[in-house]
Amino acid sequence: MCAIAAYTMWGIAPMYFKQLQMMPAMEVLMHRVVWSAVILIGLIAGMRQWPKVVAAVCSRRVMLVLFAAGILLGANWLLFIWAINNDHILDASLGYYINPLLNVFLGRLFLGERLRLFQKVAVVLAVIGVSILILSYGQFPWIALVLAGSFSVYGLLRKQVAVDSLPGLFIETLMMLPLALGYWVFFASSYSAMPDNPLSLNLWLLAAGVVTTAPLLCFTAAARRIMYSTLGFFQYIGPTLMFFLAVFLYDEPLQEARLVTFGFVWAALVIFSVDSLRAYRQQRRLRYATPE
Repeated sequence: MCAIAAYTMWGIAPMYFKQLQMMPAMEVLMHRVVWSAVILIGLIAGMRQWPKVVAAVCSRRVMLVLFAAGILLGANWLLFIWAINNDHILDASLGYYINPLLNVFLGRLFLGERLRLFQKVAVVLAVIGVSILILSYGQFPWIALVLAGSFSVYGLLRKQVAVDSLPGLFIETLMMLPLALGYWVFFASSYSAMPDNPLSLNLWLLAAGVVTTAPLLCFTAAARRIMYSTLGFFQYIGPTLMFFLAVFLYDEPLQEARLVTFGFVWAALVIFSVDSLRAYRQQRRLRYATPE
């Protein structure tokens, strides 16, 4: 239930950001950083995670990696908000469909992880799908690929340091906080003058912190209770919900070439998921069959 809740909240997040469509994406990001920092301070204190935060801060290497990860995360958030509010939800959906396949590719490239045959087939199918979109439109699907690439590299960086997700997100957010506050002071529009705003708008702005932290808490709760490989099968809930929101609620055009691209990516994900499940079951049988 926690896993379903996490990926459902990520999937319907476009409905929240559409409520702030009149604001620049950078300003929405500013509020996301500020109010996330406030909530995370409370969560870190309530869950007694300060020792983990202090341990991370005392390591220069960890802080450098988290700084780079924070820049990527902020860029990913900014592009996602911009894409939603400029009617590119389908591109965002495609990006998060591609993300797990790109993770596999980066694992092979940088971590020396070997790809199984069907993983290679899945990656090739995704590449073919994206290539069809490029050839049909003559345009590079940069929104989808930058979203997928930035989040994949972010995950790759986070694998390099032994920091739990909540303390890590807290430190990354704190690193972005001075920039967010500086933007608020010098560049923010009248929408961020909260004493002058109607209560409804202020509630939408304050909710930015909840939109960021609530799915993460559900995700970490799920990760503690079920196998991580099992958790991976739920990740397609998010982009699927985005796809349906884009087509049926916000009437984004679904041209034939784009639908073909989605078809190739969906086929790749089916092959990828079935292969992952088969490999997981084989490893489980071997583990139970091997005497201790």
